[in-house]
Amino acid sequence: MALKKMIFRKCVGVVIVIISFISLLFLVSCNKDSYDDPEMKAYFDELVKERKEKDYSFQFDSASPFNRDTSIVYQPLKYYEPNPDFIFKSKFHTYDMQDTVVISGTKGEQRPAILVGSLDLNYDDEIYKVNVYKSFGRTGEEYYSIWFTDMTTGKTTYGVGRYLDFELNDDPEFIYTIDFNKAYNPYCAYSHLFTCPIPREEDYIDLEIEAGEKNFH
Repeated sequence: MALKKMIFRKCVGVVIVIISFISLLFLVSCNKDSYDDPEMKAYFDELVKERKEKDYSFQFDSASPFNRDTSIVYQPLKYYEPNPDFIFKSKFHTYDMQDTVVISGTKGEQRPAILVGSLDLNYDDEIYKVNVYKSFGRTGEEYYSIWFTDMTTGKTTYGVGRYLDFELNDDPEFIYTIDFNKAYNPYCAYSHLFTCPIPREEDYIDLEIEAGEKNFH
């Protein structure tokens, strides 16, 4: 009986992944019809592949929030349709004074982070500033992040906010691509076992950023 249950659960999981992938393919193919740019079509294909791989990882990887917290049930992640309007190009502006700020966590803890700079995003001829933070992992490694809230927060997207990974380039003239189609939820969006940094008031973007990951619940 236990073996039958295990086989059934695995079959259900595979079906969920297949349905999720087909849905993503349909979603992106609809968007592709609106764009004749081969580069954009290739981008959509790569985005679908990344989302499919993340779904697979979240379902089967032992380190995923769904396998570390057995009280929550895996479901395919939810996304907005790929939207090229929320892909920006910008230079990075380093702050002369890189202040250490205190970031609150979702479990009430305080986390230090260094506010290192910002990027300017031009949307409909309006400029919106996005902050970049440097943090340190448990073993001392440094990493850079963008975390933000926007007009979708608490409605169609996670109420705490969403994140974007950021990799700092040594070239001060480097042009970065800021792609909100890759905005993702922190682990605390799926399970209360996890804690995550809460974007500050200064990290609010006064836009309805309908791109990237939606609310899970």
